[in-house]
Amino acid sequence: MSSKVLSAQAPVGRPQSLASKALLAAALALAALGVACGGNSAQGGQSKDPPPVAVKLEVARAVAVSDTTEYVATLKSRDSAVIMPEVEGRITEIYVHSGNHISAGVPLMQIDPRKQQAAVNSQEHTRAAQEANLAYAQQQYERSSRLYAAGVVSKQDFDQSKSALDAAQAQLRSLDAQVNEQQVQLHYYRVVAPWNGIVGDIPVRVGDRVITSTTLTTVDKPGSLEVYILGGADQVIAESRISFISPEVDNTTQTVLVKARIAKNSDKLRTSQFIRVRVVWGMHLGPVVPVLAVSRVGGQYFAFVAEDQNGKLVARQKALRLGEMTGNDYVVLEGIKAGDKVIVSGTQFLLDGAPVVPQG
Repeated sequence: MSSKVLSAQAPVGRPQSLASKALLAAALALAALGVACGGNSAQGGQSKDPPPVAVKLEVARAVAVSDTTEYVATLKSRDSAVIMPEVEGRITEIYVHSGNHISAGVPLMQIDPRKQQAAVNSQEHTRAAQEANLAYAQQQYERSSRLYAAGVVSKQDFDQSKSALDAAQAQLRSLDAQVNEQQVQLHYYRVVAPWNGIVGDIPVRVGDRVITSTTLTTVDKPGSLEVYILGGADQVIAESRISFISPEVDNTTQTVLVKARIAKNSDKLRTSQFIRVRVVWGMHLGPVVPVLAVSRVGGQYFAFVAEDQNGKLVARQKALRLGEMTGNDYVVLEGIKAGDKVIVSGTQFLLDGAPVVPQG
């Protein structure tokens, strides 16, 4: 837009002076308007790109990555005895406490033996009576033998006395076996340690009635442990190799039992302890990116990489699928490959396609 200065002939005298001032003001306003329009025209004709954002780049590197899966597991001792009673009855004495170190044969508990003791006494009295019968049968046999030799008694009488003696001897042997059985049974009323070890939890109390399926306690022999992996601290306490995989699925949990033997490891591990187990299936090379380069939006992980576009670097946002952490880096399963230029700083100022320039 251009401006022109208008001129006009004004009347003579004071009115001429006022008219001149009005014309001058109008001319200055038109000139200012022309300058403004010219400036807008010049500015509209120029197109400037936004300045690039200074960012720090780091090349994604490939490192050895373990293909792992974490599970919850429990430890079981390979030398642990679950103590259950051989007989039924009421507990009258508990001689040990949880955590005691004991030797083989040391009494652990006493189950009321009075009923069994009465049975043993009854069998012993029966045996004593049978011993008397045997003595009488022996005397009868000896008498019949002398009389038969003298021809006083018949062969039938002699055979009957011999048969009575044999029956008395057999009956005594049977009673001897029964007495021994009852005495062995009586021995079971005192529960003893099967070997040297440590007493575990004692869930029963004096006065409790127990049956043969009641768990009284455990005795753990110091030794190696096994990991029982049940299903899915970062600190590694022990390492092992899988030694057993069950050929069938547990009906209750629908899981497959896996075992791995753990060597004796001071006091860090205990029988029946729950731990986290990481199974390493194999190794492969995979890219990693720093934690600072990763952002999360709506449950999805993203990172920016610098890509060349017409000789300039621009930021491109990549959706990621991440694996485990290794140090201060994420293992990238999808989204970034080794050699990509990952933007690790200034990402809060970036949009997809924004120009960037490396710092330094």
